[in-house]
Amino acid sequence: MYELIQISEHDYYIDCPAKMGIVRTSDTDVVMIDSGSDKDAGKKALKCIEANGWKLVAVYNTHSHADHIGGNRLLQDRTGCKCYAYGLEWDVTCNPILEPALIYGGYPHKDNRNKFLMAQASKADPLTEEVLPEGWKLFHVPGHSYDMVGFITADGNAYIGDAISSQATISKYGIIYTWNIGQALESLEYLKTVEAKLFVPAHAPVTEDITKPADLNISGIYKNIDKILDLLRTPESFDELLKGMFDGTELVMNATQHVLTGSTVRAYLSYLYDQGRISYEFRDNIMYWKRTV
Repeated sequence: MYELIQISEHDYYIDCPAKMGIVRTSDTDVVMIDSGSDKDAGKKALKCIEANGWKLVAVYNTHSHADHIGGNRLLQDRTGCKCYAYGLEWDVTCNPILEPALIYGGYPHKDNRNKFLMAQASKADPLTEEVLPEGWKLFHVPGHSYDMVGFITADGNAYIGDAISSQATISKYGIIYTWNIGQALESLEYLKTVEAKLFVPAHAPVTEDITKPADLNISGIYKNIDKILDLLRTPESFDELLKGMFDGTELVMNATQHVLTGSTVRAYLSYLYDQGRISYEFRDNIMYWKRTV
């Protein structure tokens, strides 16, 4: 764990629960793609960097979830490196209370103000094409998160953050956190058109061919859609529906899983309602969702 893996002349990743990219931009300077889950992950990444005699000059964040920006603050404090994030991801990176607030739908209670959902604040700058290392390309893959991006390096490798999940994760949990279902499907289809030598997802194996894992994720989304539509053959409240999505999986209901899965189920409901495939009604001041087709 936390082993430095080289994949091309200049490109590496640190093998850990949320892979961190390391790219040499000169003989001495390196940049990171995401910074891990917390300050300990940042410390371990910095140890790898310094063991090779390199200097960290910047962190480029694919998105603002705590397990991808958790090391930003430690790395900034110790190296003075720049941190960059795109769009709404920049807002959350600078104001990390927004992550649990957006997922929860209000000010999060103390059990959801934890390092898993809320990183330490870091001083991020807006991510634009102009601040990328020479030869890099930026591409957009929103859906899992608000304005998630990926990077193609000068060596031609694509670091794609959480654009896909592994087969093991999908099989184990079934429903994967997603902010916007329609965008996620569009991004997965787009990802299959991206040309790269290697694809480096944060939570899935490195691969030359992204088509099969992308299709697996697309299939997982449609299975969840089918499951929701089946559950809504009779009207159900949100809590009843959420229980139905938990049942039969390895998910264990706790405060964090409740908000993560609950937020995702709401995203599915929005997607299906906007398509006219479900509707809702109120009975005794309780909202019930039901299938329309």
